[in-house]
Parts: sequence; C-alpha cells; structure tokens
Amino acid sequence: MEKMDGLFGKSERKADVLFGMSAGELRPVPDPSLHPLSNLSNIKGQVINMYMEDYKRWLEADLEDADLKAELETVAGNEEEIKDRFAVALKFGTAGLRGVLGAGSNRMNIYVVRQATQGLANWVKTQGGNQLVAISYDSRIKSDVFAKTAACVLAANGIKVRIYDALMPVPALSFATRYYEANAGIMVTASHNPAKYNGYKAYGPDGCQMTDEAADIVYAEIQKTDILTGAKMMSFEEGMEAGLIQYVGDDCKEALYAAIESRSVRPGLCKTAGLKLVYSPLNGSGLVPVTRVLKDIGVDDVTIVPEQQYPDGNFPTCPYPNPEIFEALRLGLELAKSSGADLMLATDPDADRVGIAVKCKDGSYELLTGNEVGVLLLDYICAGRIENGTMPANPVAVKSIVSTPLADAVAANYGVELRSVLTGFKWIGDQIAGLEAAGEVERFIFGFEESYGYLAGSYVRDKDAVIGSMLICEMAAYYRSIGSSIKERLEEIYAKYGRYLNKVDSFEFPGLSGMDKMTAIMNDLRSNPPKEIGGFAVVKVTDYKKPEETGLPAANVLIYSLEGGATVVVRPSGTEPKIKTYFTTLGKDLAEAEAQKAVLAEALKPILA
Repeated sequence: MEKMDGLFGKSERKADVLFGMSAGELRPVPDPSLHPLSNLSNIKGQVINMYMEDYKRWLEADLEDADLKAELETVAGNEEEIKDRFAVALKFGTAGLRGVLGAGSNRMNIYVVRQATQGLANWVKTQGGNQLVAISYDSRIKSDVFAKTAACVLAANGIKVRIYDALMPVPALSFATRYYEANAGIMVTASHNPAKYNGYKAYGPDGCQMTDEAADIVYAEIQKTDILTGAKMMSFEEGMEAGLIQYVGDDCKEALYAAIESRSVRPGLCKTAGLKLVYSPLNGSGLVPVTRVLKDIGVDDVTIVPEQQYPDGNFPTCPYPNPEIFEALRLGLELAKSSGADLMLATDPDADRVGIAVKCKDGSYELLTGNEVGVLLLDYICAGRIENGTMPANPVAVKSIVSTPLADAVAANYGVELRSVLTGFKWIGDQIAGLEAAGEVERFIFGFEESYGYLAGSYVRDKDAVIGSMLICEMAAYYRSIGSSIKERLEEIYAKYGRYLNKVDSFEFPGLSGMDKMTAIMNDLRSNPPKEIGGFAVVKVTDYKKPEETGLPAANVLIYSLEGGATVVVRPSGTEPKIKTYFTTLGKDLAEAEAQKAVLAEALKPILA
C-alpha cells in the first residue's frame, strides 16, 4: 500500500495511526494530509461507513456457508464486533494467511480462501511449467473444506491440482510439491494456534515457503479480486471429471516414507533395542505418517495417548496444541509414568514440530527444550555418521539466529560448518537450495530451530516432525542399547561444553491495536537502546534491520550481547501478536544460569509489558 505523509508522519498503513487498527490491511481512506484537523471526524466516519457497508453486503449476500450467515446476524448492531471482522483484511505474506475462523475479511472462511487462491492462480498462470498446485491439510476445523475450496478455484482457472485424499502434514505437502514439480503448494493449517484459528500456508515450486517477491505479487492479485464474487469456481466433482483435480498417488506417499527412512543414522538398530514409547499426535495429522515410519524402522512398542489419538480440530484436551507447552503433553506424561516408557513424544497438528520428555534415573520425566533436542540430534547425527563412514566431505548444518550457541560448539567439535540464518525455516530451506544449486546438496546433514523444528535431508524444504520423531526414537534406542539414555548424554554435553540455558518469554498484544503497540516498542528499543539489562552492560547491539552489518536479509530482530557472555534477543512473532524474548545464559551450573535469566527477564518486563 502507498505510504502517507502529512500531519501524522509516515505510515505503511492508511488510517491505523488515527484509529488504532492494524491487525491486517485497512480499507483506503483519503490522505489525512489533505484534511485539516477539524475534518478528522469526517475521515473516521468514512472508515466506519466502509466497514459497515461491507458488513451489510455480506449480510445481504447469498452465502453458501450457513454458519457465516448466522454469525453475521448475531453481531447486528454491535459496531465493535463488526469493525473487528470488516475494518481490516487478513494480510497475505510469505507465511500465507492465518486468522480466527468466522465471517468477514478479517477471518478465515471460504471467501477469504477463494480470494487468496484466485490471487495465487493469477500468479501461477504467469509461471509456465506444469501449471499444477499441490494441496494438503491438517485436522483443524474446516481444513478439509478450505483445501477443497482452493482446489475448486484452481481447477476453474485451468490449473491442475494434486490434493491428498486425507489429512497429511506439512512435510508431505512440501514433498508433493517437489515430487510433482508443481508451481506452488498450499497447506491448510494454523500450526499450533488454538482451535479457533485456521490458516493457509503458500509454498513455492521448491517446496519452501513462498518468497517475498512471489508473495507480493500474489497479494497484489488478491487485492484486485472481489472477496465475494471475484474468484472463479467449479465444483470439486467437475474438477475431478475434467481431470484437473487428482488425488496424490500412493507412489508419492511411499517415496516420502522412503526418503525419510533413508536418513536413518544407524539402520536396523531399533529392531533390537526394545525402546518403549508413548506418542501423541495432539489430535492432528501426525498419527498415520509417524506410526508408519516408526513401525518401518522397528519401533513396535508404541502406546498412543487415546484422548489425543484421532483428528479433532477442537483439541479438547489442550487449548493450545503446542508440543512446547507442558499442558499439551500432560496426558502423555501421565501415560508414560504409568507404563514406564523410555520416551514420550508429541507432534503438533500439522506435524512439523515435535516435543519430547525423557525418562530420568529416578523414574521421573523431563521435558527437553527445542534447543536441547536440536543439539542432541546434531551430536547424534555427527557422531553416528562419522562412526559409520557416511559423513559427507565439508558437512553443513544450519540453525536460526535465536537458537542456542551450544550448537556452534558441538558442530565445531565434529568439524561441521554451522550456518546461522534468520528465524523461519524457509531460511534453512534457502541454504539447502543453495547447496543443491551448487551440486553439493549432500553436504547438508541437519537443520533446526529452537521452536521444536528439525530436518535431516533435502527431500523437503520445511521442518518435519516425522523425521524428527524417527531420529529421536533412534537416538533413544541407541543410548538405551549402550546402557545410557538421552538424559545422560545431554548431561555429558553440558559437562563438556558448559551449562547453557536457553529460555523464551512471550508478551501478547491482542486486538486491532496490538500491532501498533508492538511496532512502537520495537521502534523505541532502536531509538533508545538500553545500556544495560538487569545490571549487565550491553557490549554490542546487532540490528537485523541493517543487512549491511549482518550479511543477512533485513529482519525485525534485535540481539543484545551482554558483559559476561549472555545474550538477549527481541523479535516480534511472524504468525502471532506477540513479542518474543530469547535468553541465553551460561553458568557454572544450572542454578547460576537460571538466576541470571530471571534477572534479565525481570529487567525487560517494564519495557515490553
């Protein structure tokens, strides 16, 4: 959108500085610089008229989804509710769309999906190639409906579709996009958000999340498309009969499983190790692919958490189906304790993240962080591949800039080049793509993010909880077979490299004004950088909005390096209305590292609250 200048300064949005609306894209209003202050009420009136007119148009339309019609009728006369649904529109970006289910342009519904897919179709038609899009979906409410809706729009535009016949996770979508040499991929999911959310992730032909350039073009096409009437449509049955819509074949599914299993570090080990596992798919899409791969490698003693076994977009046992959070793993932990399992693991609804709890010597269970699992897997892969003679020359591993520096020490120990990239797994995918372009893709051995995302192998370009689950189980089986455990190996790593502690805190900024508050906080941190945090002097500030200093693309991330070696990272979430703070402290023991983290976190609260 164009920028505005004038009495209120510069803004990327139109009118949000006036009325505190910034959750998405605002309706155009006259440039405030053309109006005296006495006319502000007129401008506000025009904005109100716009979203009220949109509401009335939706209310009077012959909507195909009866739920949307009923919802619109229930908010009649409630201006705040109407404004929340219609004053802004969900913004399409490199991560696609994500929002609360419901009626309006600021909600996830079939009309927003149609509009987004028409924009995507317009871009695909300029790309040549196979003119094909792959589609998958998870267990969320209306995920299957949205997936088929997208297929219908694409087919009506003459674009071929390969859609899974049942829910499948993110890595399956990335793989199918590459397998069929598609122009793009669509994954209907809101990842680990609460049940009221759904979303629409867009992927490029390499199976990686869409580039900024492509997303900008798609977004421009979306803006040209009327949300209720602008998308072309044909029925799913018509698309099937015309041969434009086809289901993903068994050949593609089997090729995915083969690609995952080929990344085993110690093939055959699990068949004799006697590993006892408790697994929860958290009512998501992981059940079929995770259990299939574990069975193939020989992990037979698997108990599924019954309340979380089958797909259910209401996520009745955990309001936040995120394997980073204790509550999501609580039922699995109870089952692990009662059954004496060696390991408990859980995958999120779209099965691109996996969290674990490991058994300790005293019989208790400890939840490991994403950083700890990332380091353990890096250590296991490096040691195992060196031992078996399968380590490539000049091996490369990749992590995000907010992930633990302990990984750097481990990589250096094994002679592995560790590259740090911006947050977002697409940047790890970008490193794999660079190696592939150079004919050196076999150099990539592992990539991870602290947010429980892992990948070993180049068969996909996104994090994969299926291979993560396989390697975690293989690693647990290996340590069990030599009389050790994952927990014992972790303590050995800390003893060798130092007691690193990595913790993440989040500050939420809900509502239409949330984005404005987050922007103001980040701007203030840049204009008034702290000289100390919790009594620890800031010795260096790295601003990732300055690519000339970092060598990486611009990003809204600040890293404070403190006297004594600790670091604090501050960044807004790319998918939720949150500012996240990442603390890395290093102590002689855990207590010292935790004490420093507590001091740093307390010092940041007045700034971020």
